Amino acid sequence: MMDRHPHRPSCARRLRQEALSRGDSVHELARAIRAHCSVSSLRAHRLARGLTLKQAADALNARAASRADAPRVDGDQLGHWETGRRPRPVTLGLLCEIYDCSPQDLGLAAPAATVIDQVRSAPDVREDDGLGSLELQVDFFRRAVDRTLAAGTVTATQLDHLDEQVLWDRERYVCTPPRPMMGSLLGHLAEVRELAAHRQPAAVQARLSELTAVLATLIADALMKLGHLTRSRSWYATARNAADDSGSTELRARVRAQAAMLPYHYGPLEAAVALAREARVLCRNRPSPTAAFAWAAEARALAKLGDSEGAQSALARAAAAFEQSRTGSTSEQDAFAFPERRFRLYESGTQTALGRTSRARRVQEAGLRLYPANTGIDPALLTFEAALCLAHDHSAAEACQLAGATLLGLAPEHRTSIVVERARDVVGALPARVRGSRAVRELCEIIALPPTQV
Repeated sequence: MMDRHPHRPSCARRLRQEALSRGDSVHELARAIRAHCSVSSLRAHRLARGLTLKQAADALNARAASRADAPRVDGDQLGHWETGRRPRPVTLGLLCEIYDCSPQDLGLAAPAATVIDQVRSAPDVREDDGLGSLELQVDFFRRAVDRTLAAGTVTATQLDHLDEQVLWDRERYVCTPPRPMMGSLLGHLAEVRELAAHRQPAAVQARLSELTAVLATLIADALMKLGHLTRSRSWYATARNAADDSGSTELRARVRAQAAMLPYHYGPLEAAVALAREARVLCRNRPSPTAAFAWAAEARALAKLGDSEGAQSALARAAAAFEQSRTGSTSEQDAFAFPERRFRLYESGTQTALGRTSRARRVQEAGLRLYPANTGIDPALLTFEAALCLAHDHSAAEACQLAGATLLGLAPEHRTSIVVERARDVVGALPARVRGSRAVRELCEIIALPPTQV
């Protein structure tokens, strides 16, 4: 509810001076005045323009001079409208014109049926005057629709700034632990959501949906790494909805390929295959980093399911798409890119699951050389696959030592649920007869340590 004691006009003048120095739009200022000074939206728009009641009434009368159906008003009448009384539809239309906004912006929106009833009951419009009543309705709604289509609270500068902030998040995400990243991601998503909640031109709304999809995907990935699987699944669904709303086929495919990571690591594997296939279908057989990503995601999920032929075929298609789409300009520091090191991570997962340990080791060595020092979780996952290869080759002690050293070498904030689960996979891959050995016991003790003690 609005405060019973609105602030004095001097408060709005101060806010206006501050807004002008920052370059805020008049619509942004009006919203700020309404919230801070506890006044109606109609009054806030007048104060945002620095107008007195008399000046606003004079502007309204000047606009109405050529309109026989528009009554003249004075400052007192305008003051009544600003404090709760509702103007006639014709006058409302003029108010929207002088303030360059919609009835919703002025806090005077009404259902279409109500507005029509108000127009028909106006004293200067007779029920039997079909032409006059219809013309009035047509003109009023045409102006309202035009204002709605033109309405927008996002400037090009704001969008560019948001793009820069989200790109910065994408670059930081590669090396930053998931928990501290969540604060930045959620903060930027809150800003995007606030802007998207208002009616925007289609092109602006599409860009906001793209930003929402990117941020939601990174949040889902962070939650997966932290072990919050139900929340991660929900956020991936949100990311897909936002990508679909953006209309970008490339983004729709990329989000689905990324979402396949969750069922790949935690099941069901069939869901990972389905998401990866959906992504590559969206790519329409055109070679691109996203197509390579989708084929690679499908390959390693099929390999884990035991479909050797399907996995090899998908991996070959992934390699071909990756080579054809390489331009040398792919950013290594971008969580939404698919650079060579990430391709090697997926290739390693496929070869390891297929039992091709010699090939997998070569891929792992090549991939690890591409990661800078202390980049966290992804190189650790690649190293755990090397430990799995040792386990498959019956080198239990070496496998445990490598997995244990990898855990011990991680900073506490990088030692998340997904990393611990991969270390457990190494233990699970060992034959039962060696699980009581000293090397295995030591690895299990390291796995059981809380992150602060590793």
